[in-house]
Amino acid sequence: MTLIVDDNIDLSGEDGWFPIREVARLTGVNPVTLRAWERRYGLIVPRRTPKGHRLYEDSHVKRIQSILKWLNRGVAVGQVKQLLDARQSFNLNEHSPWGGLQDQMFLAVTELSERQLDDSFNRAISLYPPLTLCKHLLLPLLLSLEQRWASSFGAEIERGLFCSWLRTKLGTRIYHSNRQHGGAPLLLTTLCDQRFDPGLWLSAWLVSSAGCAAEVIEWPLPLAELPLALERIKPRGLLLYASQSLDSGYLKRHLPRLADPQDMPLLLAGPAASIHFAELRDIPGLTLAIDPLAALEALQAGPLLENPKGYLE
Repeated sequence: MTLIVDDNIDLSGEDGWFPIREVARLTGVNPVTLRAWERRYGLIVPRRTPKGHRLYEDSHVKRIQSILKWLNRGVAVGQVKQLLDARQSFNLNEHSPWGGLQDQMFLAVTELSERQLDDSFNRAISLYPPLTLCKHLLLPLLLSLEQRWASSFGAEIERGLFCSWLRTKLGTRIYHSNRQHGGAPLLLTTLCDQRFDPGLWLSAWLVSSAGCAAEVIEWPLPLAELPLALERIKPRGLLLYASQSLDSGYLKRHLPRLADPQDMPLLLAGPAASIHFAELRDIPGLTLAIDPLAALEALQAGPLLENPKGYLE
């Protein structure tokens, strides 16, 4: 067996051991975060080669899966080790960092401080995987901001700053993830007229973080023209995102032409999936998902995103 470490040096004869990039692929936790968990919290202690390269075995992978389960329940990364080692009961509120992080980012948006917003998120993303950040930080933050923007003077200024920042932040990560993924992409596009839909980009970020290239067309496309995009791009699946009510008759006419249950997965994600559930639930081959988390779960339940290690359970 030949192992390739992160600086492309071969390590031969190390049966049962994995380099950090392979562990990142198996678990969905990027190497930067794995190193931070080791250095700051002692959560994972890999074996080191004489040259200092990290090697992990199956027990490390299982421990990372356990860490992810605690994080996805809202526990702060700094509290996970004692919970894993002691297996004690806990008060979620005492161990959760999310309220404070949400408050920091919410305040940064209201003060139009892009640097403060970026610094808060950078600290979080160095410690937590995308699924955890989306579930416990970004989606609750968006809900709080939308409630504020519904009745606040200056809402469009705040919305513009936040959306511009989020698009840049997620778009950069999707771009670099796409460079590492082979094969056909998942095509994601919006059905709404709004200039930016955070749910679309969060969905693309989660998909790309789970090992699938994501091709995003954020300009709203007529459903009648989508077959042309499918013919040329040849994606492995199509995710349509919509955050508002749509013309249900229009959807019922065009979505069946896109759905192919034997070949390409088709999803309608976002609040529109809930709004139009009764009208669309019987369309063969169409999956409805109310938010980016549900969309990822639906994709991983099928052949599009295979997850043999179950790191997102």
